Amino acid sequence: MIFSQLRVSVATDISLLRNFKPHQQFWAFGQNVKFDFNPTAKDGLFVAMGYYSPGRFHDKLIAEAKSPATIPQQISFTNHAKVRLKEFSLGWKHFLKGNNEIEEGWNLYGLTGFGLVFGKAENGYSVILDTSLYNLPQQPLNGTGRFKRLSFDLGLGFEFPIADEIYFYSDARVCIPTTEYPSKFLDENNNAPFPLMLSAGVRILF
Repeated sequence: MIFSQLRVSVATDISLLRNFKPHQQFWAFGQNVKFDFNPTAKDGLFVAMGYYSPGRFHDKLIAEAKSPATIPQQISFTNHAKVRLKEFSLGWKHFLKGNNEIEEGWNLYGLTGFGLVFGKAENGYSVILDTSLYNLPQQPLNGTGRFKRLSFDLGLGFEFPIADEIYFYSDARVCIPTTEYPSKFLDENNNAPFPLMLSAGVRILF
């Protein structure tokens, strides 16, 4: 009986991402594709996939001399970093106001789920260092590396109908890292990345 009432929605949006982790703060633009499966008008399962442009930031690093006779003893330099994120999220969507099939007025909904974040970090040192004379920082390493994070996702959004079974929506969602999986290509791995995504798009109900 429940599955005979199942309604499916397909949605797409543009998204602005802000990573709030100190020393890794950046902005990025992206797109999400979402699928909602609603056995009732108030509740349902959502599946979301998103990808984002590279976010850029800078790290100030120091290389230490291996020998007391080396001059200078320290060399300060800059790491030019780029981090690109993709995410898959699965969870529950509940309408706090309105419902999935509203024909007038507006909806307010909450999102709770779990995600898998795929990251790619690219680091470029501003100087070429002689590794026979200086110890390079253990992290972030110069070069390119990939990492993964499991996340707990929380979101809040609103929407309103713009045509027959077509809705405009906007929501905010935060991905809270639940695992670290240390990567030497990130300056810090604890609770990183910590992104907030602001999205706006269109949902079509079938």
